[in-house]
Amino acid sequence: MASITIFHNPNCSSSRAAVDIAGDLGVPVDIRRYQLKAERPTVDELRALLEILEDEPTALVRRDANFTKFGLDEADVQTAEQVADVLATHPEMIQRPVLIAGGSAIIGRPKDRIAPFLNAHR
Repeated sequence: MASITIFHNPNCSSSRAAVDIAGDLGVPVDIRRYQLKAERPTVDELRALLEILEDEPTALVRRDANFTKFGLDEADVQTAEQVADVLATHPEMIQRPVLIAGGSAIIGRPKDRIAPFLNAHR
């Protein structure tokens, strides 16, 4: 069985749904609480994630109130390198959940993407 990691924020309903779906399917996952200081991804980890992400790199950046609060605009998150730098500095801006397995990764939004990805990497 492949190792599956979920970048998880327990305060996010979509992220909780990913963990619940994995449990319902009986798929063991490693939970990474990426907002905790000890579990924050490094810029190199983010670069590696972006290389295997099935979504566009800029999709990994949340466009919430923090986007404006941190003084960012679309020009700041156009390339994978820019995205990795921004998210290493502001991990709370990582779109969630992120599912990683077998040399590929997805953003689990919409939620109907989660079960097929988990089933494909059991």
